[in-house]
Amino acid sequence: MGAVLSVSDLKKTYEIRRNPFSLRKESIKAVDGVSFDLERGETVGLVGESGCGKSTVARCITLLERPDAGRILFLGSDWMGLPEERRKALRKEMQIIFQDPYSSLNPRKKVFDVVAEPILTHRGQLIVAKSDLRDRVGEVVRSVGLDEDFLKKYPHEMSGGQRQRVAIGRALATDPSFIIADEPVSSLDVSVQAQIINLFLDIKERFTLSMLFISHDLSIVRFVSDGILVMYRGRIVEMGRKEELFQEALHPYTKLLMEASMGKAADRGNNGESENLCAFFDRCPQKEEKCEEGMPQLQGTGTHKVACFLVNS
Repeated sequence: MGAVLSVSDLKKTYEIRRNPFSLRKESIKAVDGVSFDLERGETVGLVGESGCGKSTVARCITLLERPDAGRILFLGSDWMGLPEERRKALRKEMQIIFQDPYSSLNPRKKVFDVVAEPILTHRGQLIVAKSDLRDRVGEVVRSVGLDEDFLKKYPHEMSGGQRQRVAIGRALATDPSFIIADEPVSSLDVSVQAQIINLFLDIKERFTLSMLFISHDLSIVRFVSDGILVMYRGRIVEMGRKEELFQEALHPYTKLLMEASMGKAADRGNNGESENLCAFFDRCPQKEEKCEEGMPQLQGTGTHKVACFLVNS
């Protein structure tokens, strides 16, 4: 079918001061060599605990933040190297849904204007007839499970689940090829989470679009995704089709995530870090001497790959 998105060796480093009274800055590798492909119509789950770099990957792909290195091919074009006008024309094909629907929606705009804004931005204010715009906005809100009465409401007049439906509708309004859903249910009540997840499944079935679904919850990612990327400290430590990972998880960190998703307590261990060792070395319950050889690379046959000396030896 061909890759809608191809990410190669993506890197992003931040300079921070841990001590506000010191001039010394420390480099934090938020994303350290991430690579993956996303096929047309495929949903890939990016999973890992908070702070591992998942949202930074999303922001780099959308260029909300500029990567330090790497290459992003989107619909066959060099996304970072495109002239601004060409990239602006392609923007409608790539949309993002954020974690908190309240902060991502303009509180001063009614739902109609929120959903209409991307349509007008990408088609032009003068091109879209008012009647066509009303029809399109109405169609969009119905597709995410809301009736047209919501078009007159402001974000504060709706529940969290309803606001997230509006945010999803806004992302769908331009008929995109690719959507990033960045922790789209983590701020919602558990009962509402199930409704929104079912909405994503419905969208996946009805629309031919590709999706990067980001979550810290492996059970949610399993429910939604076709393929899974497991991320730890800025690196992909295991990747594969959903069935492959759940039939035979290879990386110790993936196994710990699975235990956590089943309600078992996972040993977090020491949170130390070394530039020249496996990223998971200090927390790994299975580490051996050979794990001190350096930083393992993703290896494997077919679609199932793992960065672990214990497996690739």
